[in-house]
Amino acid sequence: MHFIGLSIVVQIICAVHCVRGGRNSMWLWVIIGLSIPGCLAYAFFEIFPYYRANRQVRAVQAAAIRKLDPDREVRAARDALDLADTAANRILLGDSLVALGSHREAIDHYRAALAKAPATDRATQFKLARAELDAGNPREARKLLEQLPESHSPSENDRVRLLLARALQECGDSERALEYYQDLGQRLPGGEAHCRRAALLIELGRPGEAQAALEEVERLVKRLDRFERNQQKDMYGWAARALDELRGP
Repeated sequence: MHFIGLSIVVQIICAVHCVRGGRNSMWLWVIIGLSIPGCLAYAFFEIFPYYRANRQVRAVQAAAIRKLDPDREVRAARDALDLADTAANRILLGDSLVALGSHREAIDHYRAALAKAPATDRATQFKLARAELDAGNPREARKLLEQLPESHSPSENDRVRLLLARALQECGDSERALEYYQDLGQRLPGGEAHCRRAALLIELGRPGEAQAALEEVERLVKRLDRFERNQQKDMYGWAARALDELRGP
């Protein structure tokens, strides 16, 4: 009796999922006619593929794997490099090391990859600049970014300018960094440019301008979906707290 009751509940769940999701109505006959085997078939062909393709589920799975075995990707990348010392394997290892926060070691592999490239590898030079910046070498990062050729993609050029703005800020060129942040804030999705500009303005003792930048972030966050907000939750959390402090009691 318990099995029959459970099978009915599972059939109802699958049928509701089928109808609400607009699936082929033939699945209803499979679910109802074949009971549990029909539900398993529906789950295998209709439910599981969706969740495997869902970006939020993929992100959660990847995060869980990294937390359980943070060195997994680095080990695999080192094994690949041992088999073949290619530019691609150097870049793969560099990327894996950056994910673990090992920026200084990643720099060596990115430089080795660039040395193997027959021409300018724009993507790897950008990664090298980012690793240099995160390793505490803003002047080297600035030099690499200023030498980087323009891309045909405006969004890629904006990513370079955002990183260059960070390097300029850390080199002490605050006014130029502010100009970059303000310009990029009008085009880039998300609120990173606005947040970085606000943080720099607070550091420079210009709270009124910082408040205006953070109020723009506040308006922007309301238009983001949950996944986008969660990706940068620490940044947006800081922005909300900083804005509350600037507004005062």
